[in-house]
Amino acid sequence: MSPNFINLFFVAIGVLAIILYLFAVRSTNQHYKIWPYYRTLLWILGVFSAQAALIGPIASQAHHNFGAHMVGHLLLGMLAPLLMVLSAPVTLILRCLPISKGRRLSKILKSRLVKFIGDPFVASVLNIGGLWLLYTTELYSSMHHHVFLHLLIHIHVFLAGYLFTASMIYIDLISHRRSYLYRGIVLVIALSGHGILSKYIYATPPVGVPSVQAEQGGMLMYYGGDAIDLVLIFIFWLQWYKANRPRESQTLSESL
Repeated sequence: MSPNFINLFFVAIGVLAIILYLFAVRSTNQHYKIWPYYRTLLWILGVFSAQAALIGPIASQAHHNFGAHMVGHLLLGMLAPLLMVLSAPVTLILRCLPISKGRRLSKILKSRLVKFIGDPFVASVLNIGGLWLLYTTELYSSMHHHVFLHLLIHIHVFLAGYLFTASMIYIDLISHRRSYLYRGIVLVIALSGHGILSKYIYATPPVGVPSVQAEQGGMLMYYGGDAIDLVLIFIFWLQWYKANRPRESQTLSESL
C-alpha cells in the first residue's frame, strides 16, 4: 500500500464517520427528543483531531520528527477518543436502529468479550502497555519502513485510547459497570504509567530518534498528556460526586 492510498483511506474513514453520525442524528431527531448539538460538535471535533494526526503537516513531519509524532499521538490517542466518547455514539446508534437490530447490538455489547476488553484494567493494558511496547522496542523504528505496520499501529493507538476513555467515564449506557473506586485506582495507575513512559523516553530515546527530539517528545507527552488527562479526571470525579450527592450536583453535571 502506498502512502497516498493510506491518506485517502484515512480521509474516507473520517468523512464517512461524520456523515454516518449526522445521518443518525437526523434519524433520532425524527423519533426522539432533539439530540444535543454539543455532542454532534464534539464528534466532528474528535474526527478532525484524529485526521490532523493522520494526514497533513503533522503526519508528514512525524516521519522524521519525533516531536511532531508525539503531537500526533496526543491528538489521535488521547484528545480524539475523549471528544468522541463524550459524543455518546453508542447511545445515538441504539436510538436510530430498528428494534431488532438494536437488540442484536445490545446483545453484542453485553457479550463476555466486550465485558473483558471493556474492563478498565484490560483497557489500560492495551492502551498504556501498547505505548510502552511501541517506544521501548524497535517497533517505532519499524513502523516508518512498513506501511501496513504503520497503519495497524495508528488504528491500535486510536481504538485503545477510545476503549480506555470509555472504560473510565461512562457516557454511553454500559451493562458491565465497574465501581468508581476500582476505576479510580486503575486510572491513577494508568496515568502514572503514561507519565513514567514520557520520562523514560526523555532519558532513553527510542531506536532511531535523536536525543534532542526524544527530549522534546517526552516533554510534549508529559505536559500535553497531563492537560488532556485533567479533563478526563474532572469528568470522572464529577460523575462520582453526582453518584454520591445527586441532588447537589444535578445542575452542574446533568449534561455528562
